[in-house]
Amino acid sequence: MSELRPSRIPVSTYRLQFHRGFTFQDARALVPYLSRLGITECYCSPLLAACPGSTHGYDVCDHSRLNPEYGSRENFDSFASTLASHNMGLILDFVPNHMGIDPLGNLWWRDVLGSGPSSRYAKYFDIDWDPVKTELKGKVLLPILGDQYGVVLESGQLQIRFHDGLFSLQYFDRNLPLNPRQIQKLLRHNLEALEKESQPEDSDLREFLSILFHLDHMPAYTETDPRLVAERHREKEIARERLAKLVQESPRILKHVEGNVRLFNGQPGNPSSFVLLHDLLEAQAYRLSYWRTALHEINYRRFFDINELAAIRMEEEEVFQAAHSLVLELIRKGVVTGLRLDHVDGLFDPADPGHRWDRPLQAPGRMQVDFEERVDFRRLHEYRLARTRKALAGSGLGALLLFGLFFVLQRRRAAGAACNRRRRWR
Repeated sequence: MSELRPSRIPVSTYRLQFHRGFTFQDARALVPYLSRLGITECYCSPLLAACPGSTHGYDVCDHSRLNPEYGSRENFDSFASTLASHNMGLILDFVPNHMGIDPLGNLWWRDVLGSGPSSRYAKYFDIDWDPVKTELKGKVLLPILGDQYGVVLESGQLQIRFHDGLFSLQYFDRNLPLNPRQIQKLLRHNLEALEKESQPEDSDLREFLSILFHLDHMPAYTETDPRLVAERHREKEIARERLAKLVQESPRILKHVEGNVRLFNGQPGNPSSFVLLHDLLEAQAYRLSYWRTALHEINYRRFFDINELAAIRMEEEEVFQAAHSLVLELIRKGVVTGLRLDHVDGLFDPADPGHRWDRPLQAPGRMQVDFEERVDFRRLHEYRLARTRKALAGSGLGALLLFGLFFVLQRRRAAGAACNRRRRWR
């Protein structure tokens, strides 16, 4: 039986590198010109939402949406329609191995920082929650500081922010979540003074004390029981909404909260004023450290040694489905006609992504899928796609390596022959 090949095989490709200065509309305008050149496929850099300002797109933060810096979904659809009208395909560069962990852009990672092992997304990342260093038990090391922790703390570079009932930690352009259960340390500070200036039956005070009780009884961030994980996620949002509503309606409670925020933020030049903030940070699901400590103490798997790129556990079915939902949608609609899988060498099973396309993909025809170079491409040269159909998978740089070795061996053979001739002449 003859081997079935992809229904669309690229003849000539043109790489389009998207960024803030080159958008979907810019790409759409190029399509007619590329078609006249004889280009059959536009090979696009990663198009999913990446870290803000990314110039390459390989630091994807959100697999569920296109990068807003490239334009709207309507802009993308217009680009795709123009490709189709010129009988051109779209090959998408996709990153299954890792994600950018900007704490504002990556909501999975932000939830992990706020809830640790109790996060709904804790299993999405490869984190050692019980490392050799006891100080990191149940915590993620964040080597983001430009100096030693004590120096950064006492210089006032770490500042608590409060907005819409939510507390966070600001370090220059990084915004980190704070453990909602432990924020009661801040809210309870100077509570006696607040009670003295309020009537015993004051409704605002009663609501404030009820919120404190609510936070006290929220499951700890070390809980991993699914029932308690769901309870923590639900209750922290309810507590935030209650606090946001209360400070909006009660200037007295707002004054109390904002006064404590200023107190916890400390005063540079007065080391003892940062004790409260230090104690609060010790109760978080992460541990801040000098960036140089990453080499020896990091406890999450990264892309090589890049702290800002955390590996994800694509071998987990839930993670696979969450990361591929939009890509699969675009494939089923015929918008994406080919894939390049970047850095599959970092996955638990590099061959697995290819086989996994069998289950979720119910698309007509067959699709070309290529793997990035750093893997034994002989394991990946073919796999099943769309039930019984097969697609070829190759490694371009892997093939170039073989060609390179061929020429190296040829040179060695020629050099050996020349050496033998010299020996005979002598």
